[in-house]
Amino acid sequence: MKLDAVHHIQVTYPLEVEDAMLFFYSKVLGLTEIPRPEVIKNDSGAWYKLGDIELHISTEKNANNQASRRHYCFQVNNLNAFEEHLKRHGVEIIPDQRPLPGYVRFFLRDPGGNRIEIAEFVKNTFEQLQTEELLLEKHSVTLS
Repeated sequence: MKLDAVHHIQVTYPLEVEDAMLFFYSKVLGLTEIPRPEVIKNDSGAWYKLGDIELHISTEKNANNQASRRHYCFQVNNLNAFEEHLKRHGVEIIPDQRPLPGYVRFFLRDPGGNRIEIAEFVKNTFEQLQTEELLLEKHSVTLS
């Protein structure tokens, strides 16, 4: 037995920000909404699909999302362009306080207070050069 993949992530929001949530995920982030099962199609919220993963958003009484560090991460191919896009929609960008090697990122909160990481994965030039040099040395020793 093993886990195969992440099928979906669910985030919640208080009912009073529902319109802002639906606008944010469908228009600002541009996610594709997908149909929900008949039994819950009239409930609040929406389901979205990105690649092989679904994102389900739904209401929750007394959601306390602003207090949590939990988050999920969207990968982008141009962090600066995506940041500018978000700013044009009035989204507050939360700078990365703990940079990690291999990618650049920032955070934001959706209208329901859920924390989201936006990241662009980049090659660390120094690490890349060091690895390439080691491979070349190994290869030249083998050829000699």
